[in-house]
Amino acid sequence: MLEAVIFDMDGIIIDSEPLWREAEIRIFRSVGIELNPDLCRQTTGLDTQATIQYWYNLFPWKNKSLFQVLKELLEAMQTAYEEDAKLMEGFLDVLQFFKDAGVTTAIASSTPLKLITLALKKFHLLELFKIIHSSENEEFCKPHPAVYIQTSRKLNIPPDHCLVFEDSFNGAIAAKAARMKVMVIPDSHAVNSSRFDFADLRLESLKDFRPHHFEQLNS
Repeated sequence: MLEAVIFDMDGIIIDSEPLWREAEIRIFRSVGIELNPDLCRQTTGLDTQATIQYWYNLFPWKNKSLFQVLKELLEAMQTAYEEDAKLMEGFLDVLQFFKDAGVTTAIASSTPLKLITLALKKFHLLELFKIIHSSENEEFCKPHPAVYIQTSRKLNIPPDHCLVFEDSFNGAIAAKAARMKVMVIPDSHAVNSSRFDFADLRLESLKDFRPHHFEQLNS
């Protein structure tokens, strides 16, 4: 029986993936790396430090430290969250459904906790989640299942009694590796990708979620 629903942050709660891509393209250009939206999608679901390390390993630069790039990227995203971040369409209805059903809600994300908190306060959602956990506090980021396993422990609910809402391949892999049910809502470019065939259920949008989907997953 499903006792908890765990939401990813970017692309599930906040429509922030375009903001991340814009910031990454600008910040990595300053160290000589020309990214585009498709290249940025290679690191979707990874945490910020892992994303920086990924591109440094491929195209090492010398004019800035990795810490400086991290600092600039997080500062850019703090501004973007404050000024431009919006809730994903359909999220509030999904959240209300689980609240009405008495299902425990939590967040497990690769996003730094400071940014998660900022966004939740902006939309007055902070008190609606029992646990908020970031992979920045884990040794390994997604697609490693650590952030989901630890969230399950903090909730005191077995992993196989948890349902995860994810948008990224790396995140969905992490949730599945943690032995959780996975509801995936991929970015529009990947809605029909066979990469997500392992998910328990796939929707094009949170707006498509209906009570019978929960009943199907909970059977």
